[in-house]
Amino acid sequence: MHMQLNINTNIEIKSLSDLPKFKVLMESLKMKINKSKLARDMGVDRRTIDKYLDGYEQKNIRNRASKLDKFYETIKLLLSEESLQKFYYKRVLWQYLTDNHGLICGQSTFRKYISSKAEFQCYFNSGKRKSSKMEVIRFETPPAEQAQLDWKENIKYITKDGQILYVNVSVLLLSNSRFRTFNLSISKSQSILLAFLTESFEVFGGVPKTILTDNMKTIMDEPRTEYQKGKVNERFFQFSKDMGFKVKPCIAGRPRTKAKVESPMKLLDEIHAYQGKFDYEELHQFVQKLCNRINNSYHQGTGKIPILALKKERNLLLPLPHDRIRDFYKIDPILAKVNPSNMITFKSNQYSVPSGYIGKTLSLQVYDNHIFIYYNTELIVQHSISNLKINYKPEHYVETLARGLPFSTDIEELARKNLEAINEVYKNE
Repeated sequence: MHMQLNINTNIEIKSLSDLPKFKVLMESLKMKINKSKLARDMGVDRRTIDKYLDGYEQKNIRNRASKLDKFYETIKLLLSEESLQKFYYKRVLWQYLTDNHGLICGQSTFRKYISSKAEFQCYFNSGKRKSSKMEVIRFETPPAEQAQLDWKENIKYITKDGQILYVNVSVLLLSNSRFRTFNLSISKSQSILLAFLTESFEVFGGVPKTILTDNMKTIMDEPRTEYQKGKVNERFFQFSKDMGFKVKPCIAGRPRTKAKVESPMKLLDEIHAYQGKFDYEELHQFVQKLCNRINNSYHQGTGKIPILALKKERNLLLPLPHDRIRDFYKIDPILAKVNPSNMITFKSNQYSVPSGYIGKTLSLQVYDNHIFIYYNTELIVQHSISNLKINYKPEHYVETLARGLPFSTDIEELARKNLEAINEVYKNE
């Protein structure tokens, strides 16, 4: 009798755990195992093949709960479409949770946790910025030789009361120490820029020999290109002579020339993590706190802490010009005393301040049709210049009224009606 049998002799090894069975089969067939080929095909070491052929079994790994799981719902809410807050980088989210929700863990641990959650990783993938493939030549400058100037422009910010602001942050960074100063402003006028630079030099304790800048209109009448030198406007040129530094504009379209200040500008994206959380004054204070934190943190590029490195660089900076020259470029402060109604007077009109300042003398800076009121160096409130005799911020009036009527149950409604009456009585005809 003749019989034809179809026997499948193809054996598929899908994982290392299949090797013990494969060994039994090969021994029963009295065939030699090619361990080197198995190692190459499976992408492992030959000794690993030996181990599994001898019956090694990998221990089951127990899935342990992460200590970050308790932040899951908070992270989910922050990254949801309903949230006004935006987090462009995992580092910013880590910092926000650390500052506001008591997160205690390293950045690397946090990044790994976010990456392990597909729903969170998707959020960061969707907004991922393309990295440039342009070649970058790294260079360093001697101490006191150069500072780099830039703006983070037209940042759309929604305040906690729903007002939409477009703010700007100017940055001046000493190239050697990486120490920097920040300034938040609503406009980008030349007066604000010159005042910011003057105050920055005072913080530095001297003036750098050169300031590297882009072709912003407050500095350049004609941009510098590959084919022309450009032209610095007359007022800024006179400012540079008075302060003692040289202006070095970058070639238009080459921001990497001042990469020391361009690259760290992404640190200011942390502002978006607080969308809807601050009013303008609180945002101003946050920007200064952010600047202080950066200056007191380890810089990965230099391996130094900027505020400590500044101490060495300061000794080599050019001396500050005379007080009279510096004062000429500052925005003149106006002193005003807070009256018992928690208000200051400017040009016969009154403007409210937060509680706690009655009897204190505050400093006013007036520009771009706004009044900025400071206590020492802290911005406490900002008002638009108004023709009304009495100008209350609603929150200031509510606070004052609550102290006067501690047992009232509907302070906000009463404050609203009182403010309407005040505005009606004191408005100018």
